[in-house]
Amino acid sequence: MTANATLPWTAIDCVILDMDGTLLDLHFDNQLWSELLPRRVAARLEIPVDEARHQVLHRLEARRGTLPWYCLEHWSDAFGVDMHGLERELGHLIRARPGAIDFLAWVKARGLRQVLATNAHPASLGRKLAATGIAEHFTDIVSAHDLGAAKEDDAFWNALKARVDFDPARTLFIDDNAQVRAAARRWGIAYLYGIARPDSQGPELSAVDCRCLEDFAELTGAAA
Repeated sequence: MTANATLPWTAIDCVILDMDGTLLDLHFDNQLWSELLPRRVAARLEIPVDEARHQVLHRLEARRGTLPWYCLEHWSDAFGVDMHGLERELGHLIRARPGAIDFLAWVKARGLRQVLATNAHPASLGRKLAATGIAEHFTDIVSAHDLGAAKEDDAFWNALKARVDFDPARTLFIDDNAQVRAAARRWGIAYLYGIARPDSQGPELSAVDCRCLEDFAELTGAAA
């Protein structure tokens, strides 16, 4: 069976896409939060890197799924480290996942509404758009920070619908985050997919709630 046979494109008017780990390689973010930040915290506090990493990940976990978790200013204050500076330092790692640009161009050529919906901080979003050039493919680009709620929160979807008119029954949503997909499913998004390898250098993932894509071409028939 071809990929097109499993996704009825004639029934889809809108494609909503996550950015980090979906369109872009999550390796950048993982290196930022799990490696570079702990090293800088360790240097500032004069403690071992493993101890600093434990502190950082523990504090991050306590905020997971909330808007502050994605706020660079929040963590700059919390850790006494310039998170914007750390992002710029790792800017060379910002890149699109394989097949992402081709998929965006394919969807755009079909004339569908294409929405980038991200939890990324607006400054981080700007840096990533500039580095990858993906902005040109979207009809709408929305940061959760502008809506006042993270994508894991039902309030995000209510606010997104108010800003971007779309029919959830005719919408495809792709996101590597299972909590976000759960919120989208509660809100009524009809077609949901995850990502098998959000970090190009990390493990392959599976999900119980949806199919995880190894390649975007699975959705266009190019991989059939």
